[in-house]
Amino acid sequence: MTAQNPETLYPTALTVEDFKHNLAAVRQKIEAACQQAGRDPASVQLLPVSKTVNEARIRLAYEAGCHFLGENKVQEAYGKWQAMADLPDLQWAIIGHLQTNKAKFVAKFATQFQALDSLRLAQALERRLQEEGRSLDVFVQVNTSGEASKYGLPPEEVAAFLKALPAFNCLKVKGFMTLACLSPDLERVRGCFQLLRQLRDRLQQDAPADVHLKELSMGMSGDYGIAIEEGATVVRVGQAIFGARALPDSYYWPGSN
Repeated sequence: MTAQNPETLYPTALTVEDFKHNLAAVRQKIEAACQQAGRDPASVQLLPVSKTVNEARIRLAYEAGCHFLGENKVQEAYGKWQAMADLPDLQWAIIGHLQTNKAKFVAKFATQFQALDSLRLAQALERRLQEEGRSLDVFVQVNTSGEASKYGLPPEEVAAFLKALPAFNCLKVKGFMTLACLSPDLERVRGCFQLLRQLRDRLQQDAPADVHLKELSMGMSGDYGIAIEEGATVVRVGQAIFGARALPDSYYWPGSN
């Protein structure tokens, strides 16, 4: 069986109606996955991911109802935020790895940061957020695939990391994020999601008072149905909404192919 061309699988949305159609299809799949898992569809937030998408098309997506967007590269997101300052209710989540010297950008505009994976980064964000007089919702990134190329804390280091986070008053911990392995073996993919849910369930009881672990951000265009079956509360969907990307995932997720 030949793999389907991404451009056929994910046609590019070029009009408001295209975006409405794609969003409806994604939401229908979310509902089906929730029904399969016996979950309420309202318990799953759809986070459209607009990486590589230009301002003009983001404005069309906004008109179709996308008012909260995810971006991997913070400077790309920062530029879009500046360009679309006339849309004050358009909010941004940074979902990709962040270098400490770029914490200043996140602190200025992001509503959410989903890739917290070191105390050094927590310190940099805290310092910059204090300067801006802002707080930030954060997700702790966990490496559930065990791949050296992936960012995120090893599962066995998460409990100790959580205990250190109450020291950062500007960081509001909401849960965990993970990237599953990129594999045609769906059971391997499912295993990554199961590991994150089990880790959350185990650590929730003993988490510090100000550390909330309700949210599980997991699943992208190719696997969000499985992620929902395994407990995802946030799914990060890009290509199924905006269309196939010209650049491979390895450009955004270092080490992946």
